[in-house]
Amino acid sequence: MKRIEEFLEWGGTKKDIVCLVLSGAALLISMFDLLPLPFDAAWTAIILCGIPIILEAVVGLVTAFDIKADVLVSIALIASVIIGEDFAAGEVAFIMQLGGLLEELTVARARAGIERLVHLTPRTARRVRDGKETVIAAEQVEVGDLLRVLPGEMIPADGIIRAGQTAVDQSIMTGESLPVDKKEGDSVSSGTVNQFGAFDMEAVKVGEDSAIQRMIRLVQSADAGKAKIVGLADRWATWIVVIALSAAFLTWLFTGEIIRAVTILVVFCPCALVLATPTAIMAAIGNATKHGFLVREGDALERLASVGRITFDKTGTLTCGMPRVIAVKSFRPEISRENLFRYGAGAELRSEHPLGKAVVRCWNEELENDLGKKEASKTAEVIKKTPLSIEDFQMIPGRGVKAWVDGREVLAGSQEMLREKGIALSQMELSMAEEYRREGCTVIYLAVDGIAAGFLGLADTLRPEAADTIAAVKGTGIQPVLLTGDHENAARHIARQLGISQVQAECLPEDKLRYLKQLQDAGEQVCMIGDGINDAPALKRANVGIAMGGIGSDIAVDAADIALVNDEIREIPHLIRLSRRMMFVIKCNLTFSMVLNFAAIILAITGILNPVVGALVHNAGSVFVIVHSAFLLGWKGKLT
Repeated sequence: MKRIEEFLEWGGTKKDIVCLVLSGAALLISMFDLLPLPFDAAWTAIILCGIPIILEAVVGLVTAFDIKADVLVSIALIASVIIGEDFAAGEVAFIMQLGGLLEELTVARARAGIERLVHLTPRTARRVRDGKETVIAAEQVEVGDLLRVLPGEMIPADGIIRAGQTAVDQSIMTGESLPVDKKEGDSVSSGTVNQFGAFDMEAVKVGEDSAIQRMIRLVQSADAGKAKIVGLADRWATWIVVIALSAAFLTWLFTGEIIRAVTILVVFCPCALVLATPTAIMAAIGNATKHGFLVREGDALERLASVGRITFDKTGTLTCGMPRVIAVKSFRPEISRENLFRYGAGAELRSEHPLGKAVVRCWNEELENDLGKKEASKTAEVIKKTPLSIEDFQMIPGRGVKAWVDGREVLAGSQEMLREKGIALSQMELSMAEEYRREGCTVIYLAVDGIAAGFLGLADTLRPEAADTIAAVKGTGIQPVLLTGDHENAARHIARQLGISQVQAECLPEDKLRYLKQLQDAGEQVCMIGDGINDAPALKRANVGIAMGGIGSDIAVDAADIALVNDEIREIPHLIRLSRRMMFVIKCNLTFSMVLNFAAIILAITGILNPVVGALVHNAGSVFVIVHSAFLLGWKGKLT
């Protein structure tokens, strides 16, 4: 039995294509008697296409008593050969293998998401013992070890900072767009990246208990929990076999003509039923490709058609995924907005902190816009000289920066830094900043010459097309949900701007997974759209996972059923409508093919059709299915 299975798997798709080409040529030779051969050329199709079908049917019956469409096809093939109708047998075998190939081409590719996650696992760690630093394998870290993490390094274990201050990129775990400042006593997670400042930490959770290993297990469990859709032909196979055999037996019993019975088996072969779904799926995939989607799972569009809720990640999906200065507020009338921004960019110019770099980047972009296109050639040189004079730059760990900009002392950082320098903020000034904090902004306070001067508000910004996309999704009757690891304030602010009423904020990967499972347990079909590594388990668990292919992580793309290659989320409503149209086409295909089959059966029972003509009439349904499905390639749909 094992050898039979190995034979069936030999060569894969390339072998199937070669067999189909040879079989198709042989059937043409047989039909038009093109070559004087000592045998019917149709036997080529019977051997190349028919034998694999028979063997697969036998394997299914013997190993699991699994009755599929192949069983009926095998019976029809053998019966046709017995009564000498070789062409009918070869034609049916060819059509069935063609449908199988189309279905195979839509099956999911092997995905390497879990392997990529494993590669993200820290390889080494710097252990500090008796004042000496030693580089060891991450697997050798033990609970209680003191570890040192340098800027740019991945944190090797879950733990607590014991000395030092830094900023950590936690997007792998939470999806937060902004780095998080950490100080003594704060916790850090393995797999996250230390962006600024060296620190010492005590290992609390190591090995299989660490955050990155939990992420890997989540992805594995989510993938195992996703059920695959079974082909319609196989779901109906048992009834089709029983009805066909009963009809053939009764016809032979009452008429005594075996040829009528065989004709019934031939016309009852579910060729069009097998072709109905894969041809429509392939045409829809072709349409989706033109709109920037890479469909990785063949039945993903079939599942998408029944989705009633779409959960969107925030950072990188609905937003641009990087911090920007969205507010520059001056407390002092003598300091204009432009000058305040200039002082802030000057103070941060030599900073390595991610937020400081964001301030400088936004200042440079604003400067470019002000210069205009005609002055674009001068932009690079001007930026190099702006701010004009930077002296005595100091980094104050965990607080901010200090520098002399154009001869004035500028402090840029937290409220605590200003307080420690004896600079007080009035209640009105704090209230102004608090308004932006409530919207999820990070606030950098600025002081000039020892007096509070204003603040910069940084936040992630919406994609320009996000609001229209959400409105269009609602127009399809699907409920959007914001599912993010970001803070509650930031999530609520974005949701209000987009008109999303349901928000799940501060979600770790396991929280997202748990929320999706709750919806699915309640009978809802859910689609998840995300871009980050932290979204991978949810993308796997959802009925349909769509990843941002451009800015998204490779792991997220590997975990998803569909990848949006160009990140144009405005195309998502089209994909939803396309999936529903595809299902409509499939239902039309099935209805037509079944009606045609039953009509052909009646004609076969009465003796009007013989096996060869019956096969031709029956296969007319297959031609209709293919042509009807092809119209999906150019379908544009209408907004609803």
